[in-house]
Amino acid sequence: MNKSFANPVWHLVDAKGQIVGRLASQIVQIISGKHKPNFTPHYDCGDYVVVINASDVKFIGRKFDNKMYTWHTGYAGGLKQISVKDQLDRKPEEVMNN
Repeated sequence: MNKSFANPVWHLVDAKGQIVGRLASQIVQIISGKHKPNFTPHYDCGDYVVVINASDVKFIGRKFDNKMYTWHTGYAGGLKQISVKDQLDRKPEEVMNN
């Protein structure tokens, strides 16, 4: 095993003023390890990411007003939805998880 694979690095990302989709695509590159020159698809060579100021992200267009996050609880009739406005008020860190 290569030592560069065994030692993941922690990255601190400030989300203040960043656009959600573009920031998420940059974070995915870091988590999967594609930013490293020794990237191997079948090996976990990704790094860790900590996102701060998640409540200050920006949305393009009318997504702030119209976008809905949808999930299912696993029970019959358990389809749930929450708007971006409500999600930023309740749990802003979950905006980057979805």
